Amino acid sequence: MSPVRQLTAIMFTDMVGYTALMQKNEQLAKKNRDRHRNTLQNFTEYYNGSILQYYGDGTLSTFGSVVDAVTCAIKIQEELMQEPPIPLRVGIHSGDIVHDEDGIYGDGVNVASRIESLSVPGAVLISGKVYDEIKNHSEFKIKSLGSFDLKNVDRPVEVIALANENLVVPARKDLQGKAKSTVASIAVLPFANMSTDSENEYFSDGITEEILNALVRIDGLRVTSRTSSFAFKGKSEDIRKIGEQLNVANVLEGSVRRAGQKVRITAQLVNTADGYHIWSETYDRNLEDIFAVQDEISRKIANQLRVALTGEEMSESLVKTPTENIAAYHLYLKGNYHFNKWSPEGAASGIRFFEQAIELEPEFAMAYSGLANAYTMLGAMGQMSPKMAYPRAKEAAEKAVQLDAQISDSHIALGLVNIFYDWKIEDAKKSFERALELNRGSAYAYFAYYVYLVAAGQVPKAVEYMEKAVQLDPLSLPINDNLGEVYNLNGQYEQALKQYNKTLELDPTFRSAIEGKGWSYYLMGDIDNSIRCFKKHHELVRHPLKGITGLGFVYGKAGQLDKVRDILDRMEQRANEEPGTFLSADFAVVYAGLNDFDKVYTYIDDAFTHKMSMFFVMSFPVFADFRESAQFKKLMEKHTFGR
Repeated sequence: MSPVRQLTAIMFTDMVGYTALMQKNEQLAKKNRDRHRNTLQNFTEYYNGSILQYYGDGTLSTFGSVVDAVTCAIKIQEELMQEPPIPLRVGIHSGDIVHDEDGIYGDGVNVASRIESLSVPGAVLISGKVYDEIKNHSEFKIKSLGSFDLKNVDRPVEVIALANENLVVPARKDLQGKAKSTVASIAVLPFANMSTDSENEYFSDGITEEILNALVRIDGLRVTSRTSSFAFKGKSEDIRKIGEQLNVANVLEGSVRRAGQKVRITAQLVNTADGYHIWSETYDRNLEDIFAVQDEISRKIANQLRVALTGEEMSESLVKTPTENIAAYHLYLKGNYHFNKWSPEGAASGIRFFEQAIELEPEFAMAYSGLANAYTMLGAMGQMSPKMAYPRAKEAAEKAVQLDAQISDSHIALGLVNIFYDWKIEDAKKSFERALELNRGSAYAYFAYYVYLVAAGQVPKAVEYMEKAVQLDPLSLPINDNLGEVYNLNGQYEQALKQYNKTLELDPTFRSAIEGKGWSYYLMGDIDNSIRCFKKHHELVRHPLKGITGLGFVYGKAGQLDKVRDILDRMEQRANEEPGTFLSADFAVVYAGLNDFDKVYTYIDDAFTHKMSMFFVMSFPVFADFRESAQFKKLMEKHTFGR
């Protein structure tokens, strides 16, 4: 028999306590086994299934229809729970299997077997994949038990219990001892601003971040990063859906109401598997000492989480008083509020508030850290000259580290300046390693270390760090986009395309991901699709002179010289109309498409002279040929040292 691959529904059953019963009453054990087999034979045949294997007290069956498999399982349990009952576990999964003369095998078989082993007598457990096939059938009642890490299964699997009448419906706690131990996980949703003044939103966001920053200090607790948690701000999503999207077992939500010198904060911890409120509490406090209030709330919440999730308690403070100047602190919160909009305008507004906070309190480390990150963002976005942005970022970061060496973001800002401006790779490494030591839950820290690894030529390891960043911040567009980029750098072009498509599922108009797809297709040798993506990217930019660099490059590789000339003319026009815009790197990319290394050298030389990051040239695949040239070696001798 030649192996046959097919998509099928797989059902495992197992009699509970059969071995022990055989030792006590062999005759009754055999009687129960025969009843079990006859019941399965009759119902499986009726619902168009096939029993492929009997093994002592269990069976393996397959069905061409998921609906038939689930209906059959319900009927079997109803029959075997009749007096005298036979305790039976049932697990069902739908997947790809291989069938040959030795039986069936494949991942689908393994998952179905693991789900059955999780089950309890009288219950029918199914995978999330099976649920997707039956969710529109109203005759099936279900209860999600959340995701489980199953033995020899790479990814967590959602397990769902059928909740039809007469079936046993277990709670998650009834199953947890049968699965691999999982990392405790939580997302802190932005606390709702219930104050009459909408301007107090910066305050409720600040409370949320203090709690989030406190929780990441707890060993063994995985905390979703801010960007993904705040993606649900102002939305009324189902907690179970949020848990699924963020891959967390728990969610912390709450609200803040501030009136004069009084503040009321409510908080509730919710299990994402079933929406059950593990605990909730309300805090009424005076606002005279905001830091004491924050520490009390954060420590109480953290302790509740440690008890609920890790079984441990803690007594040490989680929130350190950053400044005694309350007015400066509020200015810092406002700066952070604007900076977290992740836009040039937000960064510029953030800088103003951070600087005002520093004027009131010159020793305020967190304000310097915020200032450093805002200038780094403007420099990286090209919204401020590198010669202006990066030295300011470096000065602020060094001051922040001098005042308080325990702030992770200060070390990240310092490390990014060392790579993007000074090209001091080893110094950057030390900064990023320190940032990770201080905050293992920071997706931003993993992103920063990825930058170092690429600069150091350790691209495969960089992939691991970006995958970890996405795990911590699964809804962040830039983080997801950069994972696609590092797949490209590592030669995983198909995987890069999948990652860019995943990013575009979050936001179909995210231009960087569309541009990234253009580079993936080019690197795969698919010029037509590359051009299509670069055209789409240009359309979304909505400006005739912008977003055309990739098009110019690929037109050059395709030999469409008239179109390249048009691109170069438009770039020259933009340079003349926007004298503050720095386009040397863009010209270098287009001329790389023409294999004109002399021009590439000229423009990169100019870019380096103006302190453009070497990282771009050292990592970007389009410069691969140029990096092998004599011109490049000459360029490195000229610019690498003394930067």
